[in-house]
Amino acid sequence: MAVFGVDYSWGRPGVAALKRAGVKFACRYLSHDTTGKNLTRAEADALSDAGIWVVVVWQNTKDGPLGGRSAGEADARDAARQAVACGMPDGRPIYFAADWDASPGQQDAINAYLDGAASVLGRDRVGLYAGHGPMKRAFDAGKMAYGWQTYAWSGGRWDSRAQLRQYLNEQTINGAAVDYNRAVADDYGQWRVGVSPEGDDMPGYVSVGTGTEQRLAPGQWTDVSWETEYSDQEHQHWDQGGPSVLTGSARYSLTVGATVTGVPAGTLIQARVVEVEIEDTSKYEAGPIQDVLSTGDSTSVVYGLAADTVREGHRVRFQLVQHGTADAAVTGGSAKVFFWR
Repeated sequence: MAVFGVDYSWGRPGVAALKRAGVKFACRYLSHDTTGKNLTRAEADALSDAGIWVVVVWQNTKDGPLGGRSAGEADARDAARQAVACGMPDGRPIYFAADWDASPGQQDAINAYLDGAASVLGRDRVGLYAGHGPMKRAFDAGKMAYGWQTYAWSGGRWDSRAQLRQYLNEQTINGAAVDYNRAVADDYGQWRVGVSPEGDDMPGYVSVGTGTEQRLAPGQWTDVSWETEYSDQEHQHWDQGGPSVLTGSARYSLTVGATVTGVPAGTLIQARVVEVEIEDTSKYEAGPIQDVLSTGDSTSVVYGLAADTVREGHRVRFQLVQHGTADAAVTGGSAKVFFWR
């Protein structure tokens, strides 16, 4: 399941409101601003005390990376100084914002800027905030280790290497303007004052997908298989091209989105997870069922499980059943799993 977070500048929602909203991390600014935009040590302390992770981004001007290498060096020195003053522990990354629709012709300057930042921080501590084009080009060129992609200027495309996604702007929490974000990797640059994430704070992560049409017979629970692995560092999706996404024992949370076609409008579609025995997959324990009514030719099914535990010797799978009278199909989808041993 993706981790929900926000970013904000001059507004201050307050930690109590952020907690009520389910916020797990806050992306905050570093810059030369003196009017209240920047993260302060007091705010970092308050967020950390509330259990909310902090992520920092340098943005003095929207097009600062056009300044090239020398600008990257100068900005990285100032950003590091401010971040340390706010309590950021050693080794944590800093994002640098390219906050405009950067053209391919501007990429050389952006890459040089990131080279300058890397000369100060080290390449493994450099991140970029940008739309899809500059994000992809910088990742392809090996210019940074972290990506924070905004949906703006992205045309619905996401680079799977970016650890953070800004997916909705101009929202409000407790009267303060915020943007909504999701973390789609276990390490997305987060920290608390004096604390780097480790152990139970760094869950394992599996992200898989499918674009292959799969038959969905009426009235029959059917495993959804995943042929594409976007992320699986701990090799949980053992049967690549198959249905299992996690091997027990582990605590986990899961979210799945799938597209079902060929089910008449108003027909019931149901989704669930099952924990099957490795030695005999005909034996299983079923999780909670979530119901969706078909909307016609193409229905989006979204399934979420906030917390569960899979026992040793079992694997987690996702299943669908449609209650129509004829065959239907799963034509695409993705599954994301966070887990803790």
